[in-house]
Amino acid sequence: MGTANLLDACRQAEELAAIVVVTTDKCYENREWVWGYREIDPLGGHDPYSASKAGSELVAASYRRSFFHTPQSPLLATARAGNVIGGGDWSEDRLLPDLVRAVAAGKSLEIRSPASTRPWQHVLECLSGYLVLGQRLLEGDRSCAEAWNFGPDREGNRQVEQVLAALQTDWPAVRWHCGSQPQLHEAQLLHLDSGKARDRLGWRPVLSFDEGVAATAEWYRAWLDCGEVSSPAQLRRYIALARERRLAWAEGAAA
Repeated sequence: MGTANLLDACRQAEELAAIVVVTTDKCYENREWVWGYREIDPLGGHDPYSASKAGSELVAASYRRSFFHTPQSPLLATARAGNVIGGGDWSEDRLLPDLVRAVAAGKSLEIRSPASTRPWQHVLECLSGYLVLGQRLLEGDRSCAEAWNFGPDREGNRQVEQVLAALQTDWPAVRWHCGSQPQLHEAQLLHLDSGKARDRLGWRPVLSFDEGVAATAEWYRAWLDCGEVSSPAQLRRYIALARERRLAWAEGAAA
């Protein structure tokens, strides 16, 4: 309903050219298969969170077909990213923020699903994808007004325990243990196929899995040790690395 209310407001906004609705990879009907989900795969959800994200995608698609289909209408696209890591996230019941709070308290974090596999990516990766997509919409490219995946390369598909072990390499204070209590249903396997964004938008990840984890550890350690927010410096490094690795969007990015 939040998505519907927002899109209703967009219908009334004058001179609005582009809308990017961000959902999540959890919008797909997860069948626990080994290959990545594509934008044409069925939507669904075993749990209320996943179902709500699939619902947001359906609402966005219905508004695009019903209200945003004329030449004068804003162009509406949806974007689906993987499990995001990176500094500045303090949300409850998320792996890395909970881990950082445990480190700050000198405790070991209880992990509920150590073998679950997810597509992990640094937050700057999906943000660069959203901006590339938004730019194409602002330029009037109607072929981009549809759904898009922005996920990591295959090496980013890691188990929770592997993410924690990689983080511990950069941050020895990290400690965790596996809980023994029964847990609610949670998908064990989830991958994204972002080939469409690579082929049609020229987007691809900049950072390797290890580089994304290292940047995340660096941000939180700087915050806990001296209260430093290193986001601006990390953004500058990210753009410089994108230029070095010849990503098209970085050529015109501000230094």
